Amino acid sequence: MSRSTPMPVFDGHNDVLLRLMRGKIQPEQAFLEGDNIGHLDWPRMRQGGFVGGFFAVYVPSESVGVDVDELMAQAQYDVPLSSPLPLPTSQQVTVHMAALLMRIERASKGEVKICRNAADIRHCIDTGKLAAILHIEGAEGIDPDLYMLDVLYESGLRSIGPVWSRPNIFGHGVPFRYPSTPDTGPGLTDRGIELVRACNRLKIMIDLSHLNEKGFWDVARLSDAPLVATHSNAWEICKHSRNLTDKQLGAIRESRGMVGVNFATSFIRPDGMRNDDTPLEEMIRHMDHLIEKVGVDGVGLGSDFDGATIPAEIGDVRGLPRLVDAMRRHGYDEATLRKVCYENWVNVLERTWGE
Repeated sequence: MSRSTPMPVFDGHNDVLLRLMRGKIQPEQAFLEGDNIGHLDWPRMRQGGFVGGFFAVYVPSESVGVDVDELMAQAQYDVPLSSPLPLPTSQQVTVHMAALLMRIERASKGEVKICRNAADIRHCIDTGKLAAILHIEGAEGIDPDLYMLDVLYESGLRSIGPVWSRPNIFGHGVPFRYPSTPDTGPGLTDRGIELVRACNRLKIMIDLSHLNEKGFWDVARLSDAPLVATHSNAWEICKHSRNLTDKQLGAIRESRGMVGVNFATSFIRPDGMRNDDTPLEEMIRHMDHLIEKVGVDGVGLGSDFDGATIPAEIGDVRGLPRLVDAMRRHGYDEATLRKVCYENWVNVLERTWGE
């Protein structure tokens, strides 16, 4: 691969479907032709080397009446979360966003593919198509009897985070709190335990990123799959409740799992502040720590594009080559860059999905 060709990047998390759902123009056209809004669209992805990733279905919270940006710019904060969301509304939004990804796939005329196995992802990377994984971030749209889980699986769902940060019938999320450990309350409910078992049966990947510490250990005890946090960072560097302790990282390593480094500045900076004036070197500190604790085969990227304040030096998806160059200058060799940028994600999904 020449230096003029961007390093392929397979990404652990983005929220472009939510941004498109809220947009004022036709979403398939906006994504495929490019709208230059937010962080992601297909033309800019090609420029940045973005070859695929997890496309999150997320049901937005109700307003909690505070300016979250202002709150997270303070030295200490604890962002209030909304109450659990009603099932009918959550199902409507979940179906809307999942269908939006399907419509993008159909309108792309072969340029975008919802991937159901690792072979699909590898084929997309080899042929220049966009590999999309249908992912749920917070299972509010899934009913207690898990009928919706079966419907979504047949639609291509292959990854699920049982909770976003607010509580639901399956468990308790970790809040946006700084400084704080991730040990913030009870873990999975009985229904959450059944959800984990069902995901294991279907070979749906379980995302640990928004679970609190007790929920994390519940999944570690129950699951027979690799432990994966798609967009989380190292708590030893940034004492934010959303980050992972060394003990959690050790469990991920033991399971041959993965962590995707989150670009959100409030989870990167040692002061926990939401501030785009954050050097890339701060991100690489997290990468170094995660590689030390999880291993070079267990670390990838989990940008949170279109869902977070990211370093200004990256800007949007076109800035990924600048991050890769910073990693290269830091001393990562080409084999390590390939692993962190895309190979590790494909391999852990193959281990999880069994194909």
